[in-house]
Amino acid sequence: MKLESPGIHLVIMMLIMLAAPFALAKTQPNVIFMLTDDLGYSDIGCYGAKKVKTPNIDRLAKEGFMSTAFLTGASICSPSRAAFLTGAYPQRSGLYMGINPNRRAHWFLGLHPDEITIAEHCKAHGYDTFMVGKWHLGTEPEFLPRKQGFDHYYGMPCNFAHSPKFLDDDKVVHAITPLEKLTTLYTERIKRIIKNQAPKEKPFFLYFAHNYPHTPYKAGGQFKGSSKDGVRGDIMQEMDWGVGEMMKALEETGIADDTIVIFTSDNGPTDNKYAKPFRGTKYVTFEGGHRVPFIFHWPAKIKERIESEVRIHAMDLFPTLSEIIGAKLPQDRIFDGESLLPLFEDKTLTRKAHQPFFYYNCENLQAVRKGPWKLHLPRNQQQLPFWDKNKVFLNKAQPVLYNLVDDQTETTNVAAKHPEVVQRMVVLAKEKRAELGEYLQRGKSQRPTGSVIRGAPIVSHEKDWGKLVAPATASAIAAERLNRHPNQTSKKTKPRRKSP
Repeated sequence: MKLESPGIHLVIMMLIMLAAPFALAKTQPNVIFMLTDDLGYSDIGCYGAKKVKTPNIDRLAKEGFMSTAFLTGASICSPSRAAFLTGAYPQRSGLYMGINPNRRAHWFLGLHPDEITIAEHCKAHGYDTFMVGKWHLGTEPEFLPRKQGFDHYYGMPCNFAHSPKFLDDDKVVHAITPLEKLTTLYTERIKRIIKNQAPKEKPFFLYFAHNYPHTPYKAGGQFKGSSKDGVRGDIMQEMDWGVGEMMKALEETGIADDTIVIFTSDNGPTDNKYAKPFRGTKYVTFEGGHRVPFIFHWPAKIKERIESEVRIHAMDLFPTLSEIIGAKLPQDRIFDGESLLPLFEDKTLTRKAHQPFFYYNCENLQAVRKGPWKLHLPRNQQQLPFWDKNKVFLNKAQPVLYNLVDDQTETTNVAAKHPEVVQRMVVLAKEKRAELGEYLQRGKSQRPTGSVIRGAPIVSHEKDWGKLVAPATASAIAAERLNRHPNQTSKKTKPRRKSP
């Protein structure tokens, strides 16, 4: 005898769905991508920090995927962010310089509107998209986050020294960002986004780009003096508290298991003690400028801790999320990464283990990594961006070779013992320069830099402006700047400025 009817089945299904606190079933996971600013490899507990406590970030690593061999796409802010968001080397995507809107050479530049960001890709496949925090990919209206795939934006888009303004979508809500409240402001907004999105059927992508521990910083009241590492340690512990609040909001709304949380940094720290055991800092192409924490937390798929020594990099994020959300990569452009999903299943990546990685600093290709080998290339003063104070390889007659397996501090040159390795890697560098360019040389596979002035020259270094830009062109650009910003006095930024 038939005891059930379709109507009873429908009622039962509705009751099951309502049993969760708020969340409805989603076929695609939510994604929170947290990018910190100038956070080094040994800045958090699970990567060796001793003077600060970061239990909430450590928990993400304990329960998820933790890489000890992750490289950023650049050792400064703007190009590094471009690499994460586009899945391409910054030189390929056209955003390879450290943008400062106060510079006459940069104020009109940004990430080209034709670039496809992770946010645009997610949005095209059913996601609501949000950004909280630092943008640093162009400040003219044509380049702001809401023009690059984000439904909503909240935060201080620039370095504080460039512009202290704080925006809520397009509205200035703080003329001067209250730095001591920054983490609280971000945390409260993120909790609100989570609580608002949890009942919806559409998944969400949240790009949370915290401005800390980039200077200047101030700790909130309850965190002042809380660490053993001064104010920097205090704001690190406050940032960890914010991560804890975010995770609590995900758990309370019932969506924690199927929400991916990614934690990493744009580049290395300004002080090498936070980059140990590696040599170097932000601004340079020693490992300390590129090697940072990378944690991928996804309870629905990653059931136990995975610690990986497989070399991966920033450009892998776009293809990884693309596969996770069930979207094909756009076929009209080159991506420089690949999906990391096999690593989460204890499998190998598609690319060869010895596929080279290229360390550019602005336009200058400075090093090549292949397997255990890292080759630092000779360079001259003209090629160096102003922020690069590394003189070790300046005017060298020959490249310098390190074996990073035996010498992770990059101190013992073994080039003379392995001339065949040097020769092969020099060839790789030559091929990459032809593809992605070199100082004052365009590469055949470089995409255009975004510019609000059609035909304006793209000049990375302020020192080259007078040499490369005709006076009439410079005057026309200055006139357009005055037209757009009548209350702003034009000023030349000194090349020694430390905040690219």
